[in-house]
Amino acid sequence: YAIGQQQYITSAAEPGSFPVARANSTAAIYVDSLDWPGVIRAAGDLQSDISRVTSHKPSILHETDSPSGNVIIIGTVGKSRIIDSLAAAGKIDVSRIAGKWEAFSLQVVRRPLPGVSAALVIAGSDKRGTIYGIYDLCEQMGVSPLHWWADVPVQQKPALYVKAGTYVQGPPSVKYRGIFLNDESPDLSGWVTGRFGAIPVKTDPPIPPNVANYNSQFYSRIFEAILRMKGNYLWPAMWNNAFNEDDPDTARLADEYGIVMGTSHQEPMLRAQKEWDRRYQKILGSWNYYNNPDVLQNFWRQGIRRNKSFESILTIGLRGANDTPMIPGGTVAQSMALLEEIVAVQRKMIAEEINPDVAKVPQLWCLYKEVQEYYTAGLRVPDDVTLLWADDNWGNIRRLPTEAEQKRAGGAGIYYHFDYVGGPRNYKWVNTVSIPTVWEQMSLAKEYGADRIWIVNVGHFKHVLLPMEFFLQLGWDTGRWTGRTIGEYTRLWAAREFGPKHAATIAEIVDAYT
Repeated sequence: YAIGQQQYITSAAEPGSFPVARANSTAAIYVDSLDWPGVIRAAGDLQSDISRVTSHKPSILHETDSPSGNVIIIGTVGKSRIIDSLAAAGKIDVSRIAGKWEAFSLQVVRRPLPGVSAALVIAGSDKRGTIYGIYDLCEQMGVSPLHWWADVPVQQKPALYVKAGTYVQGPPSVKYRGIFLNDESPDLSGWVTGRFGAIPVKTDPPIPPNVANYNSQFYSRIFEAILRMKGNYLWPAMWNNAFNEDDPDTARLADEYGIVMGTSHQEPMLRAQKEWDRRYQKILGSWNYYNNPDVLQNFWRQGIRRNKSFESILTIGLRGANDTPMIPGGTVAQSMALLEEIVAVQRKMIAEEINPDVAKVPQLWCLYKEVQEYYTAGLRVPDDVTLLWADDNWGNIRRLPTEAEQKRAGGAGIYYHFDYVGGPRNYKWVNTVSIPTVWEQMSLAKEYGADRIWIVNVGHFKHVLLPMEFFLQLGWDTGRWTGRTIGEYTRLWAAREFGPKHAATIAEIVDAYT
């Protein structure tokens, strides 16, 4: 059921295979209690998914327990004592993943520990590598990454086996792969209000009436879906919300899950536009560095100080509120000079608050709309900052890195759209995104070295589940699909979501419509 991947799950025993479940019993799950909290949490999801598929719930064991029989051993290299001891004893081979970014292996091992007859060892090179290994097994068993959001039923299986051997994935083709919840009102915000209500009115931080409660319960579902699709990055909903203030626990939870947080192309230094509007709109108007530099500097400093212990990518630069230039009516030269001043101030602040070696703090500068014009006119940012090139809002990338730009330390990435509100025409509500177009444009991005960050505007999320998953999976392995095989993706997706009987017809309808 894992789309386009090497299949290692079977429903019948083969020589040397590992029984995840058989004859009304399941293998226990063993995870070190000192591993990353996000890994331990994902192990709980594996427990639930095995129960969904087999109707039998495995036990979860830790180092104080004595495992026996067949065991699924989960852990991160350098963080899990059991994984490190098995590697040191030569029971498992982690050489293909150790030190890599987000890589994992699944290995069937005979008699790894006293009393354990066989083990399936899921080892990750880092926190997300281990989590991806867990969720890869879940998908292979038959649990869709979109099981909750798309209400995908799970086909019951009396037995599950992992074929003998070692299965390795990663590191990914693109380092950061994420989504942007945007244009979310009234659809997603209405759903959130119906499910979680509105945020109580507050004065510190200031929250006005009738703000949809995008809380940690909502975002935990988003985080899980991103990780199940092998993504790692999120720009949160921002039309009328402020991720860090609406529910103060959500940022900590994102870091625990393993999600790298950022803010949109117009919201620098981890501050939401609504955080400004709720404090200053009535007295200072929309943010404008030209008019209020001291206020904005203090505003930014508080933002990066608040989140400095969490994994983030800092958007730098500044655009006017609601996608407007910083100096209305100003010349390109005036805007460029102001942006150069702003970036210098922000970088100094990052060095003071997070790391004196500012090049070690992930940062991006998004070349969206008028900002690309400034770049064309000669504006530059420091070499370690990732240049995030944009499409034309309709799925056609406007510009890719030159040979010289490909040598920049910060690399390059892409800000892409599956949903757009603005001129000359909006498109939202239903999916109109062609998978071959996404493959063509993003494959060009990879070939031209724009592979540090891929983020896509998914609007209100649920209407673009198909292209969103494809976008993230392509970022995970850009070489998996070619111009000759891309047509197979939608059929495989339809088979996983709706079953194989009508998959070809469903895929034909979806392809013809988009």
